[in-house]
Amino acid sequence: MVHSQPASTVGGMAHSPDSHGRPTSRRALDRRGFLSAGAAAGATWLLGACGGDSSNSGGPAAPDAFGIVQRFPNLNLFTPGDVRLPISITDGQSVMTTGPDVLSGWVETFDGERVAEVSAPRRDTGIVLPYWEVRVVLQRAVIHTLRLDGDDGYGATFEVWDPADVPTPLLGGQLPPLETPTVDDPRGVNPYCSLTPEPCPLHTETLAAALQRGVPVAFVVGTPAHCQTGTCAPGLEILVAEYERLGDRMAMVHADVYADAAATVTAPVVEELSLDYEPVVYLVDAGGTVVDRLDGIWDASELRERLDLLLA
Repeated sequence: MVHSQPASTVGGMAHSPDSHGRPTSRRALDRRGFLSAGAAAGATWLLGACGGDSSNSGGPAAPDAFGIVQRFPNLNLFTPGDVRLPISITDGQSVMTTGPDVLSGWVETFDGERVAEVSAPRRDTGIVLPYWEVRVVLQRAVIHTLRLDGDDGYGATFEVWDPADVPTPLLGGQLPPLETPTVDDPRGVNPYCSLTPEPCPLHTETLAAALQRGVPVAFVVGTPAHCQTGTCAPGLEILVAEYERLGDRMAMVHADVYADAAATVTAPVVEELSLDYEPVVYLVDAGGTVVDRLDGIWDASELRERLDLLLA
């Protein structure tokens, strides 16, 4: 059985939290190394725990004392405000392919203060393994633990950071107008799209051009050909289906992670956005402000809901 990391370990190294629940040291990885490690099934942000009784709503029951499998990248990513934490569950032997319609629970801080209640719907439209969508508003930049009714007592530990310590685009901030690869100008990225057997249609304009059109934008970064978690290709295909449904109501742009077919060189977009994980979808309003972000995994139902909300 593999347990999720406690609050005192982050990124595979031991740390002692300070009085605010923040680790006092951290290991740095080069981006290509982290993207490769983060894509593997053994990466820390994909590991679960095994191990009371379950309390949940509808659908097949969760196993007794189930473990929480983190489907979100556990990096300096979350800031005070809205936090999205997709999770799956495990019986200690494998990730569950079914489960209750809703899981309920709470979030507590590193010192045991319960700060939010959560109700997480199951999401499994168009993907193989279901996840439960946890969305919560958190106020403090400290270490937190997600707990679910009936889990094994370990939960899933994650950190909320001061915005000054987060290098990637923030919710409420502006998405930079990047000159991303297009069909006409791949800008040194070959292939410009690694989706097979055909490249996706989200390369007709750069992100910079899309942001100038005065319409909402969905910008996805992911590498379908090299994503070992199996989430990048389905996620991109789900977005393409929404592109076909919504037409000119919004712009959609894809950027691949690697600049070569062998995945030995990261594409410029990775450095420009300071990304250490993939896939990710940034949802941007007509004024260029990031209003939502889907990290790690999404299904067709959640993406459609968030796009319709963006367009409302």
